[in-house]
Amino acid sequence: MDHDSGQVLAEHNADKPLAPASLTKLMVAYLVFEQLRANKIKPEEPVRVSARAGATNGARLFLRPQTEVPLETLLKGMIVRSANDATIALAEHLGGNDDSRDGGGRAASGTAAEEKFVAAMNDKARQLGLAHTHFTNVTGLDHEGHVSTARDLTRLASQLVRDFPDYYRWFALREFTWQDIRQHNRNALLWRDGNVDGIKTGQTKAAGWCLIASAQRNRMRLIATVLGAKDDNGRFDAGHKLLEHGFRRYETRLLYAADVPATRVRVWLGDDSELPLGVSRNLYLTLPRGDHEKLRARLTVQDRQTAPVRRGQPVGKLVLELDQKPYAEYPLVALKEIREGNMLQRGWDKLRLWLQ
Repeated sequence: MDHDSGQVLAEHNADKPLAPASLTKLMVAYLVFEQLRANKIKPEEPVRVSARAGATNGARLFLRPQTEVPLETLLKGMIVRSANDATIALAEHLGGNDDSRDGGGRAASGTAAEEKFVAAMNDKARQLGLAHTHFTNVTGLDHEGHVSTARDLTRLASQLVRDFPDYYRWFALREFTWQDIRQHNRNALLWRDGNVDGIKTGQTKAAGWCLIASAQRNRMRLIATVLGAKDDNGRFDAGHKLLEHGFRRYETRLLYAADVPATRVRVWLGDDSELPLGVSRNLYLTLPRGDHEKLRARLTVQDRQTAPVRRGQPVGKLVLELDQKPYAEYPLVALKEIREGNMLQRGWDKLRLWLQ
């Protein structure tokens, strides 16, 4: 998928619900990043490791129970090493804050804190439109009902890159050191392709070998997701082939920037006579290489605009034609508000309209 346009360039069984393994941790990261951006938590703040977190199975940092570890270290452990103990410690920390205390004022238990965090993960999945995703834990260990799809996970990765560009850089870390132990990133594409800068691997018995990889080349970012590969090399080979397919055969361009006028129209009976029109968000288009030169844009606007006009109000259409055939259509919206004019302005415009 192209990150900017959202255009899917190749797919197979993209909506089939499957076990997502540690790709689950992308949603954990998303929620932690939200809290960091809102200054509700700090990278340097200490997180106490519970006995439950320390005893978890799978990939681990081998955290010692009842010790305190900086939150940023746990994040890096989850992202770079896919450490389950670090992930549970983060979930318990965020799910066990003050508003999770029970009626007697007692802090939530580790299990209750994780359940609360999982509920937040599912709420966020619905907000992001991940219709085929449901989480039952934070680590991605196999569990009935813990599923997602290649399309949902790709959209989640894209949203994470878009919403948290400063924190996304952690996914490009090839290694980090904790307690004198050098931890290497499991994403082999970070070494194989210099354009790859993330994002996550996963593997369980039910899920097989999984990968979401993202790469940027000539300002074009692609995201490739592979679920259920038969072995470690298989997921990286498939992911790399998908990225190369996209970069070689397609090109993404910014056609119209958000809030930059594409045209201006006359408005009557208002406190201003000129209304700028454009698109409400950046309009990127991904096409096979060479096809952008065959693209033509046509702007159509409703006849005789009169005030009031609210900002963001659709007042026309942007029609794209490829090879002289209709290709896509987008709304043209007002880029500023025009209020109803005073008595003199309205009277003068009414006279001019009558003369016309």
